[in-house]
Amino acid sequence: MKRLLIGYLVLFTVFFIYIYNYHLKDTITSSYADNQENQFRGDINEKYVMLTFQSGIEYWKSAIKGFEDAANELNVSVEYRGATQYDVHEQMTVLEQVIAKKPDGIALSAMDPFALNSTINKAIEAGIPVILFDSDAPASNAHTFLGTNNYSAGNASADKMAELLKGKGKVAVITLPNQLNHIERTEGFIETVQKKYPGMEVVAIEDGKGDQLRSKLVTEKILKEYPNIRGIFATEANGGVGITSAIESIKKTEEIKVISFDTDKQTLDKIKEDAIAATIAQGTWNMGYWSLQILFKNNHGITSTEKMDNSKQFPAYIDTGITIVSKENVEDFYAD
Repeated sequence: MKRLLIGYLVLFTVFFIYIYNYHLKDTITSSYADNQENQFRGDINEKYVMLTFQSGIEYWKSAIKGFEDAANELNVSVEYRGATQYDVHEQMTVLEQVIAKKPDGIALSAMDPFALNSTINKAIEAGIPVILFDSDAPASNAHTFLGTNNYSAGNASADKMAELLKGKGKVAVITLPNQLNHIERTEGFIETVQKKYPGMEVVAIEDGKGDQLRSKLVTEKILKEYPNIRGIFATEANGGVGITSAIESIKKTEEIKVISFDTDKQTLDKIKEDAIAATIAQGTWNMGYWSLQILFKNNHGITSTEKMDNSKQFPAYIDTGITIVSKENVEDFYAD
């Protein structure tokens, strides 16, 4: 009888091991994997907002696409808002409207490095995480900025201009003097020319206001004052196209080299026509994609046992990179 009981016990143990290995183990492993996966999947009722300025321009399309691609991966909802004009008061009003709806996070490109600080801080105080991208507001309480190293982009633009001009000649800059990213591009360009290229001189800096017509008008002014100018750097795309309009009107396209910024279709077409010698492509898809990833991880506490305090466990700055686009590689930058 004792041997029979031992035999039953052995059979039961073997049976239990079989059940665990082929059924329970898979269930437990699958459940653990599902829990891990669910950490990286949100709820469709979660709402994140991207907010820019000049909302209709082509430049934002790639950043919006990155934001949407991240939303599809994470199973959350996103909305795009923006000031329609280059108007900081309008952007402030739109940001107030977004805060009132209490989204789960805001990705913001600030058109002014100071004017939006109190409104950004208001969002954070209300418990809404804010990530800045493309254009920073460094004195605000938003901790993380994703974007181009704009000073380095200005350096690269000056180096490219020096290559085109063989290090000699008068050059000018058309920019947006009140927006931090454009200030940094301008400073990077000017300081590189001054330090590295003694045969070159920056003779004019003008405000193009991010507008083609305005940029054309200030270029015409530069051309009258400096008829022997050899190069013009635009810190944004509308400026580049406006510059080419002025240069084409005096038939000096081959003599005056233009370096622009960004990769909207007009800019790329002007490169193919040899009206623009080069442009600086930014990692705008990365800006949108990683802005949402960071906001999501902030809300889900994925990198911490506690919910993070406005992304403070992420780097204060994430460089999204640049590429110099010229006639040799311009076809790679047209949208599919």
